[in-house]
Amino acid sequence: MTKVIETRDLLRKFGSEETEVIALDHVSIDIEEGEFTAIIGPSGSGKTTLLHLIGGLDEPDSGAVYLSGTNIAQMSGNELSDFRRDHIGFIFQAYNLIPVLSAEENIEYIMLLQGVPAAKRKARVQEMLAMVGLEGLGDRRPAHLSGGQQQRVAVARAMASNPDIILADEPTANLDSKTGISLLDVMRELNEQQNMTFVFSTHDQKIMDRATRLIHLRDGAVEKDERK
Repeated sequence: MTKVIETRDLLRKFGSEETEVIALDHVSIDIEEGEFTAIIGPSGSGKTTLLHLIGGLDEPDSGAVYLSGTNIAQMSGNELSDFRRDHIGFIFQAYNLIPVLSAEENIEYIMLLQGVPAAKRKARVQEMLAMVGLEGLGDRRPAHLSGGQQQRVAVARAMASNPDIILADEPTANLDSKTGISLLDVMRELNEQQNMTFVFSTHDQKIMDRATRLIHLRDGAVEKDERK
């Protein structure tokens, strides 16, 4: 199997000397292509911190994060921004859609930044809308979509540029149970059919039930790592 993510001895601390908190305590994990992994644990265990380090949204105090063989922990500025854009898809619990853009335009946006030709962008957008069950709703802005529909747009946007990995931080937190299950089934189907690699940070039992791997964190360290 191809390793998409490798973390080596990740250390991340917050606060000053008197109030210092070790959020991640020398964490080393590998994520392989096509995995559907959930990072789980109690509040304060380091789940979101680990996801942010994997995604280059934060920097470790020490250690390395390799994405498809490239150490992103050593990148900064525009280089890191461009690398994230081209290799990582993000799904956040607050959706983070651009309110003045339609669903189609939100999905298209990253491909536009990448310089993908217009015809190819348009075709990919329609393909993604169909994949997440939003055919015919592409012209609607986020305010005219339900929470579940907005999160489906976020999933489509994350996958549109064929990233190496999709990172999802509590993606079902703002959704009712039925909508959350429907969205998870879409992501699991995409994982199985297109071998897309997903990593979740979550408390949601529905995600844990569908994950093929559970990485348990406690006090910033890996307590257990189990594949189903």
